[in-house]
Amino acid sequence: MNDVDQLIPPHLRAPFPTRGNRFSRWVGRVGMRVLGGWKVQGQLPATRQAIIPVAPHTSNWDFFVGVFVMLALGLNLSYLGKHTIFRFPVNGLLRWLGGIPLDRRSAQGVVGQMVSEFQQRGQLILALSPEGTRTKVKEWKRGFLHIAKAAHVPVVPVALDFAKKTVDICPPIFITGDIDSELARVKQALSHAVGKNPEHA
Repeated sequence: MNDVDQLIPPHLRAPFPTRGNRFSRWVGRVGMRVLGGWKVQGQLPATRQAIIPVAPHTSNWDFFVGVFVMLALGLNLSYLGKHTIFRFPVNGLLRWLGGIPLDRRSAQGVVGQMVSEFQQRGQLILALSPEGTRTKVKEWKRGFLHIAKAAHVPVVPVALDFAKKTVDICPPIFITGDIDSELARVKQALSHAVGKNPEHA
């Protein structure tokens, strides 16, 4: 067991969820080369549940980098989507791609719904943008930290650094304290990365 994996509590230790095949991994590697020779630095922890905040998010290109990296590494990731888009004929495809429908009118709220998802699923890796948009924002959203704290799952920050063309996987962080202080920890882990459009960061 390596140093990163030792940070994961025993009840969450398991091989990181994967999907895909040799062809999809090849497509991912080719895509990373085509987009400028992207490389992955760091390692994912051996855990069956986690939240992955990806930043900075300043361009539509972030999506394509993320997809090719996901394919190249064979990662089984989930994302959040408004429940109204999960309808025929795209419902099956969206769920197959890892989509989780959220109803913002629910009495549980987004945090409550996601805590329930983590409690009900044997494995769940949720990837999201804490900025919520590719345009400049004054502050990051804190919902993912509330989910991580309530569900007792690690946060694994991932930085998209366009300056070095690297996807940097940071060590897991467990959210146990004041949310504002914990947000500062996550920001610090990702602060070195330069976005495609730095002025939007």
